Amino acid sequence: MKELEIKKMAKIGNKEACRVLAKQLVHLRKQKTRTFAVSSKVTSMCTQTKVMNSQMKMAGAMSTTAKTMQAVNKKMDPQKTLQTMQNFQKENMKMEMTEEMINDTLDDIFDGSDDEEESQDIVNQVLDEIGIEISGKMAKAPSAARSLPSASTSKATISDEEIERQLKALGVD
Repeated sequence: MKELEIKKMAKIGNKEACRVLAKQLVHLRKQKTRTFAVSSKVTSMCTQTKVMNSQMKMAGAMSTTAKTMQAVNKKMDPQKTLQTMQNFQKENMKMEMTEEMINDTLDDIFDGSDDEEESQDIVNQVLDEIGIEISGKMAKAPSAARSLPSASTSKATISDEEIERQLKALGVD
């Protein structure tokens, strides 16, 4: 704006007005530069204030943390804590061993009954298969009990003294 006025005055030939307007233009430009400088300084001060505020809050938090740590250290005995941790570890090991023993016992109980039941099923199956064949053959087989002398007669011939002598020979008193 000032430049247009300076040009008008120069066309008219008014040198004095041109000088005054040129001085005003220079002062205006300097004022504008100063305003920018002051604005940047104010912004810088605002930023520094925010940083200082953050630092004060951090210092307060550190102070509170230090006080808390002091209180914890007063109440907490390192030797007691170590002993408590060792006791916990020992009892935990005992519990694990007991649990392992119980699990092994239960496994043996349940596994044994399953195995026994399964093996009994297999034996029954085999006996059923063989039993059919044997029962067919057993009907044709002669009876062994008829051809042998009775057991009561053979035992009657052995005396008590003979039985005791045989028991002594075997080492049974």
